[in-house]
Amino acid sequence: MSEPLRDVFIHPSACVDAGSVIGPGTRIWHFCHVMGGAVIGSGCSIGQNVFVASGAKVGDRVKIQNNVSLYDGVELDDDVFCGPSCVFTNVKNPRAELSRKHSFVSTRVRRGATLGANATLICGADLGRYALVGAGSVVSGSHPDYALLLGVPARQVGWVSRHGHRLHERDDAGNLLCPESGFRYRESTSGTLTCLDQPEDLPLPATPA
Repeated sequence: MSEPLRDVFIHPSACVDAGSVIGPGTRIWHFCHVMGGAVIGSGCSIGQNVFVASGAKVGDRVKIQNNVSLYDGVELDDDVFCGPSCVFTNVKNPRAELSRKHSFVSTRVRRGATLGANATLICGADLGRYALVGAGSVVSGSHPDYALLLGVPARQVGWVSRHGHRLHERDDAGNLLCPESGFRYRESTSGTLTCLDQPEDLPLPATPA
């Protein structure tokens, strides 16, 4: 690394190349490889056998489970969860005999979104804040905040709350209600969802111990 790491745990079996940037409080576990130029924020958990390429960016408090590879062009915002063995790509038409290094297509996973185990994000995907992708689903294209995406290919089948619950119940005003937090969510005629009780870019209130 180009500067000493502060409060970072790196397992002895992991390989963290010079030139990478890793925030304080991050933990990097067995058999990981973080290339020089990669940026990983603070308070992250990088599970076993994770690869982070030089052009990948990871925000704060991101949890990446085992066997995930983040290639050049993949960007994860704060508080993203990547389930075990979920897949990212960065080339739409790969050929072994042709170099596509100048054809990488970026992928963005926005704040608080969740990717289930074995989910695949095709390069160019743009996943909205707090969206949830079901296990094994294959996602391409852009999807709104709080979208629940299931299937191959993935389709939006509903909405989830910031706490990760599918939204069904409504209050007297027609707003969707989270069964855990009681937060209210309002649908727009343009097909978006907004939380009325907590701004999307602010951290959740601390829960009692």
